[in-house]
Amino acid sequence: MPEIRQGQDLQTVITTFETTPGTCQDLVDLLVSAYDQFISNQPGFIGAGLHVNDAQTRVASYSQWRRREDFQAMLRSDEMRTRNREITALCRDFEPVMYDVAAVYGD
Repeated sequence: MPEIRQGQDLQTVITTFETTPGTCQDLVDLLVSAYDQFISNQPGFIGAGLHVNDAQTRVASYSQWRRREDFQAMLRSDEMRTRNREITALCRDFEPVMYDVAAVYGD
């Protein structure tokens, strides 16, 4: 399960997907399938969460990985390349970006 804390030795990836209300749920279904059947079983995967905005025009994925190389290996796999072609068909654009946690507030 992902845990947001400053100073952790891990890789955080936030991916945003631009979609439409008509394809949003289909995109979420594909992402859930990808996490259930493939991504969550990859070396270095810690956890992830999917988020949908209220207009159903954006989906965000927050994932954590032990190492940057683990995430990159998953992305480069034949399985994920095939899945990304399906995902691309349902959204205008998507971009995974690696982040370091700069600060955390709240409980």
